[in-house]
Amino acid sequence: MLPVVVVVLAVLVQVGLLVRDRIVVVHAARAAARAVAVDPSSAAAAAALSTQPGVASDATVSVGGTPRPGGLVTVTVSARPTRLPLVGYLVSGVELREQLSARVEERPAPGP
Repeated sequence: MLPVVVVVLAVLVQVGLLVRDRIVVVHAARAAARAVAVDPSSAAAAAALSTQPGVASDATVSVGGTPRPGGLVTVTVSARPTRLPLVGYLVSGVELREQLSARVEERPAPGP
């Protein structure tokens, strides 16, 4: 009975880690979308992604849409979940992906 309980607990912990990975990708996409709303460039999105804690080093970000003031840009963040011994076999081909859109803000005119 004890081995079954241990395996079930291990699976629950690993599923929790997968949920954490999903949440991290969502938050990274939100941060990248906020950055792109101010500076509509791929570099701004990548910089925002690199400052997010917990984001895997192989995570990617792409920016599409209309990068001009008032335009709508779309940010997509993709990452692989944490490698796990038990649950990992079930989700080995899964890629976590989040896509968000933001309106590019108007830049204030330079001062006098």
